Amino acid sequence: MSFLRPADDPTVAVAQLRAWLGAEGPGRLLIETSGSTGRPKRVVLSREAVLASVRASAARLGASGPWLLALPSSYVAGVQVIVRSLVSGHELVEVEGLDLPAALAGVPEGGPPLFTSLVPTQLHRLLGDPAQVAALRRMHTVLLGGGPVGDLRQRAAEQGIRVVTTYGASETAGGCVYDGLPLDGVAVKLDASGRILLGGPTVFDGYDGDPDLTASTLVDGWYVTNDAGRLDEDGLLQVLGRLDDVVVSGGVNVPLPAVAARLREHAGVDQVEVLGVADKEWGQRVVAFVVPGPEAPSAHDLRDWVAAVHPRSWAPRQVVVLDALPLLPNGKVDRAALGGLA
Repeated sequence: MSFLRPADDPTVAVAQLRAWLGAEGPGRLLIETSGSTGRPKRVVLSREAVLASVRASAARLGASGPWLLALPSSYVAGVQVIVRSLVSGHELVEVEGLDLPAALAGVPEGGPPLFTSLVPTQLHRLLGDPAQVAALRRMHTVLLGGGPVGDLRQRAAEQGIRVVTTYGASETAGGCVYDGLPLDGVAVKLDASGRILLGGPTVFDGYDGDPDLTASTLVDGWYVTNDAGRLDEDGLLQVLGRLDDVVVSGGVNVPLPAVAARLREHAGVDQVEVLGVADKEWGQRVVAFVVPGPEAPSAHDLRDWVAAVHPRSWAPRQVVVLDALPLLPNGKVDRAALGGLA
């Protein structure tokens, strides 16, 4: 069976997806995942799943219009940006080099509402530039997903930017839970271990060439994620992190997302990722990869900072200082590359 794999070149991808949307008969997209935590997968999405996501997103946001593409056009988030623009009847606005002011130079004020989709690393960089912030204020909504959000949403709101956080995957045609609330038609449930399962019309058809993985991941119509979550008192989904982000270090279970979240609160930390790395003594040692601010904290300071609110055994046993976190083409942190730096 043949599939359409969207091109890495946005101009080509737009032409491909325009034709795909207008074609008759069943049509499927082939989306290759980023492989940020393992080998890439080849996700098969039906036209119906993609369009269900587009319609539900527009209904939740309360408007539609042109989208600015600041993400790779071959990944699911970029594909959705393109398709949302096309379905709304507007041409895509391509962003080169994450230069929003340049992209908007030819877009007049007072037109239809504008939208964009970003990953946290991108928004983090944009919020430090007044010209970029001014461009973001022109957006009706900035969708933000693909990694820990931290205080980014609050910082954006303080500068007049509307951010909606999203949770989803290539296997759900992109983000399908907005600000903790599933889009219309999307179902969320937790299994006995707290694992998140997602269902509804946006769920993928399977993995190309991998029936065993399909059978274990697509169960009775539910996409079985590798994420842990909880439902708060209002029924909103809180994503706690990947199930494999709990490592055993010295016989102690250490939830890495909680350690990373604490480190992000340190005034001397600009960006951080936390991994478990194989260690002969500890089994897994907790390693913090830190991009420091102007006043870089010491490893001892960071250990004390974590231990002030968590067990001392959760504190990173190693701190690797970096100028920047390595990124994949889709803007997500390349965790595999980080593991090689420890």
